[in-house]
Amino acid sequence: MKAVCLMSGGMDSSTLAYLAKSKGYDILSLHANYGQRTENKERACAKKIAALLSAQDFTEIDLRYFSQFGASSLTDKTIAVDSFNPARTHIPNTYVPFRNANLLAIATSYAEAKGADAIFIGVQALDYSGYPDCRPAFIDAFRRVMELGTKEATHIELFTPFISMTKTDILRLGNDLCVPYEHTWSCYQNETRACGTCGSCHFRREAFAALGMTDPVPYEVK
Repeated sequence: MKAVCLMSGGMDSSTLAYLAKSKGYDILSLHANYGQRTENKERACAKKIAALLSAQDFTEIDLRYFSQFGASSLTDKTIAVDSFNPARTHIPNTYVPFRNANLLAIATSYAEAKGADAIFIGVQALDYSGYPDCRPAFIDAFRRVMELGTKEATHIELFTPFISMTKTDILRLGNDLCVPYEHTWSCYQNETRACGTCGSCHFRREAFAALGMTDPVPYEVK
């Protein structure tokens, strides 16, 4: 069995790839460069995890048009990255417009071309940041798109095992799978020392604290 794993180099996607491997899939790693602030660090982490899993392939795709579009602090350096704010009622500016639809469309093309049986994506709808393209309804709709847009003989399952899990749940699972979190990166802002204040850093640190574990990556803010 072969599975396309969307791998950002982050905590969730790395745990996802280890989970897919544990279920007997050979891994086809798909990594996107879209002009994000931490592009170099994310690429290095994704490559390391793919190598540790003996992935059959590591394919990088260039989606730098997201930088041309702007409207996200991840791709437009003139926009300051939102710090985590539990009282926020709006979607944070780290949202990249319709990114997951782009990623899943490319993953479907890749999976069909390679004869893969499945696609794994680490979307999360609970304690994340309210991104609309992480919702179960969006994933269900995309499954229908995959059915309609591929050959009749093509059967690709779309797995989102983390969609109803918290970050703490994911870390607990990853710990059981022996995921090397020292080779992952979650920060939206920095590539050397994680900022500790963005939403992604917040949820990662919260998960490690909840399980009484030490996060192996360095932080600017203690």
